[in-house]
Amino acid sequence: MAQVRMREALRDAMAEEMRRDESVFVMGEDVGVFQGAFKVTEGLLDEFGEKRVRDTPISENTIVGTGVGAAMAGLRPVVEIMTVNFSLLAMDQIVNHMAAIPYMFNGQVRVPIVVRMPGGGGHQLGPTHSHSLEAMFLHIPGLLVACPSTPADGKGLLKAAIRDDNPVIFIEHETLYGARGEVADSDGNGDGPLINFGEAAVLREGGDVTIVGLLRMVDVAERAAKTLANEHGAEAEVIDPRTLRPLDLDTILESVQKTNRCVVVEEGWPHGGVGANLAALITEQAFDYLDAPVQRVTGASTSCRRHWQRWRGPYEQGACSR
Repeated sequence: MAQVRMREALRDAMAEEMRRDESVFVMGEDVGVFQGAFKVTEGLLDEFGEKRVRDTPISENTIVGTGVGAAMAGLRPVVEIMTVNFSLLAMDQIVNHMAAIPYMFNGQVRVPIVVRMPGGGGHQLGPTHSHSLEAMFLHIPGLLVACPSTPADGKGLLKAAIRDDNPVIFIEHETLYGARGEVADSDGNGDGPLINFGEAAVLREGGDVTIVGLLRMVDVAERAAKTLANEHGAEAEVIDPRTLRPLDLDTILESVQKTNRCVVVEEGWPHGGVGANLAALITEQAFDYLDAPVQRVTGASTSCRRHWQRWRGPYEQGACSR
């Protein structure tokens, strides 16, 4: 096991898959010479050359559309969108083509593409670079959606995403790129372990309340659980879904049936968010086990996140107070 940063784990995942499969290539704005806006593609151009690490014009719809065409033709593109906000410029390709083509062709055509994008607040990047749009992609049939919170999950999920024949939205939190964590060493063939989509991680066991966290909010959930234990004598069970499509709802329901309470912590907006979806599913399928309504801790219903730069405390307090 080695201690690596999230950006290094993601880069290693792409490099390993590119060595393993010549059909895998990387494309996006500044992914080559500049090595990515967050340096996630550092070193890939030197190893694989311009043919497989392709800098693109500033046109997100064109970037994703080119990736969709390449995937339909038998390649496995890994597309980087510089920020999740810019993915809005590519929604026609994502919704009407990337997600829909396998259905439109009755499964005869696959679209094995991964679209990576950083999101989330806390980096002082302004309101047009800091949204949390996981719920938007969760809403679209045909897409797989991954949201890793640790370097190990980032590497394992990205490798699995690249090998999957379905289109994948891979969301990375901007503040986690420098986060360190243990990642399993690659085997003798230079290949690391995969993490299957649809398998949640139970990070802390407890019997009093279930706390579900997403991306950066996983750390907040764990901090809240420690506060509950140290200051209130309550033991919280902390769950990281890791992927939203497919969702490991069984693990969450099993926990709720034990704790009888649930709090969902997310950075996204409250209306129509991931927490709202989880609250509905839990209420529908575990209503008789609940001693209280499912509670949500969310971001503020505002587009401007400038006042969120000291945001960790309010989330932790919200998770504990619920």
